Amino acid sequence: MNALRKRVLLGRPLPTTRMGETLLPKRLALPIFCSDPLSSVAYATEEILLILALGGLSLLHFAWYVAVAIVALLVVVVASYRQTCHAYPNGGGAYIVSSENLGQGAALTAASALLVDYVLTVSVSVVAGVAAITSAVPEVSHHAVSLSIAFVALLTLVNLRGIRESGRAFAFPTYGFVAGIGLMFAFAAVRLATGETVRAESADLPVHATGTFAGLGVLLLAMRAFASGCTALTGVEAISNGVPAFARPKSRNAATTLAIMGLLSVTMFAGITALALTYDVHVATDPTQFGLPPGADQPTALAQIARASFGGAEVFFYYVQAATAAILILAANTAFNGFPMLASILAQDRYLPRQLHHRGDRLVFSNGIILLALAAVGLIVAFDASVTAIIQLYIVGVFVSFTLSQTGMVRHWQKELATTTDRAARRRIRRSQTINAVGATFTGIVLVIVVITKFTHGAYLVVIAMPLLFLAMKGVRRHYDNVAEELSVPPDAGPESPARNHAIVLVSRIHAPTLRAVGYALSIHAQSVQAVTVGVDREEAEELRQEWEAHDMGVPLVVLDSPYREISRPVLAYVRGIRRESPRDVVTVFIPEYVLGHWWEQFLHNQSALRLKARLLFMPGVMVTDVPYLLGSARRQREKRRESSRPDR
Repeated sequence: MNALRKRVLLGRPLPTTRMGETLLPKRLALPIFCSDPLSSVAYATEEILLILALGGLSLLHFAWYVAVAIVALLVVVVASYRQTCHAYPNGGGAYIVSSENLGQGAALTAASALLVDYVLTVSVSVVAGVAAITSAVPEVSHHAVSLSIAFVALLTLVNLRGIRESGRAFAFPTYGFVAGIGLMFAFAAVRLATGETVRAESADLPVHATGTFAGLGVLLLAMRAFASGCTALTGVEAISNGVPAFARPKSRNAATTLAIMGLLSVTMFAGITALALTYDVHVATDPTQFGLPPGADQPTALAQIARASFGGAEVFFYYVQAATAAILILAANTAFNGFPMLASILAQDRYLPRQLHHRGDRLVFSNGIILLALAAVGLIVAFDASVTAIIQLYIVGVFVSFTLSQTGMVRHWQKELATTTDRAARRRIRRSQTINAVGATFTGIVLVIVVITKFTHGAYLVVIAMPLLFLAMKGVRRHYDNVAEELSVPPDAGPESPARNHAIVLVSRIHAPTLRAVGYALSIHAQSVQAVTVGVDREEAEELRQEWEAHDMGVPLVVLDSPYREISRPVLAYVRGIRRESPRDVVTVFIPEYVLGHWWEQFLHNQSALRLKARLLFMPGVMVTDVPYLLGSARRQREKRRESSRPDR
């Protein structure tokens, strides 16, 4: 039944030989890898206006300059990552590029930044999508946390089914969002071209400055608005990470997809910002700035633009809101592809637990997907599904990875120049190096701005989390290295045989599992075989002794005294005594266990065998052998699993 439920939810398991069938054409790669940067335009403009509103209406005109700077930065970053796609056809994420060109310290810094960023991407995208829903349907705003968790669970399930299936599922919402924004631009262009005056619903609301801003204060506020608007760049690096997932020719398809994404992002972001300023859209961190009561709901900037552009055509407004909510929620899919893949690479390099490197039934890194979902849910609950609160943590990790990746690419091209003599090839390398150098410079400057302007508003949590994650990964690698060193053997080493083997069968009473365990212990031909029981109750122990002799087991029974009714301690002391007398010998402890068919049946039975095994595992020279005995419920469950796994079902 469990296997059947798993198959219904996730689909049939895929063999490794079908890995090539999961490769993506550009039309599916775009929604999978670009939903995050494409969807970021839905709230990037709002974040700019939100920060500038702190200075009142007089500072909103700075939004033009901030938007131009962000567009220029986006063009530079896209151009830079196109070089990475060509240089690293096997995947050129910040971790790989930094590892090969800047060293492991820089690589782990980039990895920690990306891992944190991926968790934030899921949280911000889902919460922003729910905000779009509550803007259209304010009645559900009180259920924002529950809705966010439900959408994370849905995304997790879809991604566990496989990368190609998730691409098909996400293609329509992504292209639907692009079409909706294009339709909104068309309506706006027609209305404005005919001389119609279009104003947002918040245009007449007075925006009150939260303080006095002049000189340096204005500059810092503009820098903070720029840093917040840079959310439009999140997810750009995802394609360079996922080059191996593209259909052939991988590098060219990845670079082309990246260029298409850049064109769409620039066009939509610039258009939304222009309409927001044309319509006099006002947003504020505190509704009291509008003269509204505390806690009042504010429509998102995009919702206001859409309602104003479409006028009385409410059906198109709701379409744009639905498409926005869908792509914002599905934008988290970029992280659901990036996080498991990066975690797998780190696990392969022994910086994260090895379980994260294993692929599941559907050829995806299932453990990484589940870990990402749990981390994102924790963040959503901790920040009460607030976009404004979570987004303050955003961007820092993005630009750390941007800067390290582009700096690493500069070093990469320098190495290429050292081994290339062809003049035309050297010109191409120089051009690519220049593009990456410009990208590294720009993203480095933006990183400084982001840290300065966002640090006290929540970014300090990321600044703390990244070093902790860095140290944790170093600790995991140190553990694996220590284990490998201890387990290593010289080339001429051979198997080690113990002097003698003493077999001990733990007995509580005579039943079928006991007979099987005794028989198995005798079959290994140990130096000595004993049955051991703990006499918690003297009368029961005596009855067991008499029954043992009556069955003529052929193995002596040793009864250990236990005045304090303990099970584990007397057994451990007895085994320790044998080891003390013969240190070169080994002791094999046989534990008969009956296997149950249902999880809830475990609660009806004593777990003393489990506790005893855990203690025996830490004793040197002691081997523990389970002798399972399947009960009827376990046999029936096994038959059901066999039936459900038959190919004809």
